[in-house]
Amino acid sequence: MNQKLVNINLPKLKVCGLTQLQQIQELISMNIDFLGFIFYKKSPRYVLNHLSLEQISTIKHNGKTGVFVNENIEKITATAERAKLNFIQLHGDEDENFILELREKLNPEIEIIKVIRIENQNPDELQKTINAQPSAVNYLLFDTDSKAFGGTGKTFNWNLLNEIEIPLPYFLSGGISEENTQNTNLLHQKPFALDVNSKFETEPGIKDLERIKMLKNTIK
Repeated sequence: MNQKLVNINLPKLKVCGLTQLQQIQELISMNIDFLGFIFYKKSPRYVLNHLSLEQISTIKHNGKTGVFVNENIEKITATAERAKLNFIQLHGDEDENFILELREKLNPEIEIIKVIRIENQNPDELQKTINAQPSAVNYLLFDTDSKAFGGTGKTFNWNLLNEIEIPLPYFLSGGISEENTQNTNLLHQKPFALDVNSKFETEPGIKDLERIKMLKNTIK
């Protein structure tokens, strides 16, 4: 069987919370699809404590993703331009009007990922939230809800995703590990990408590259 056909539905991989240039270069050499940089000051992985926008701009990769939480539009667009980001991930409570205005002001080549944080919603509530997303959103990202806006290392009930219609490709986040990736086979609509962060660290912002390599091989 053609190898390309075999691999066509494999999820991509996003590593989020990056802070170290050398590790970023190693992840690029591993062909990681998305590199996540957190621009949220309260995060222990706040990238600007470690790297400048100029340093991020020199990283040659097409999946540079800036993660923002309830940030103002001007700051997001300026950061995206200076850091040469390819994707904007909105991880806060950004509403339809905010997203539409951001889309208007953002470079048209930059795509928008909207995070939907999942706690104990019933399927109807979750469907309502998904249906309320404007057409300016290119991807959804499902993550475990937390006061810290992600990085919990905890999974939510993935079975919920089988009870709803998901109209966009989506990233699956929250406690992804080598052990539970096979459970994605139980999902009717497979994730476009898996998003890992705290479970693959030795400390906040310092990634365990060997484990990431193992995860990548597990997905394959």
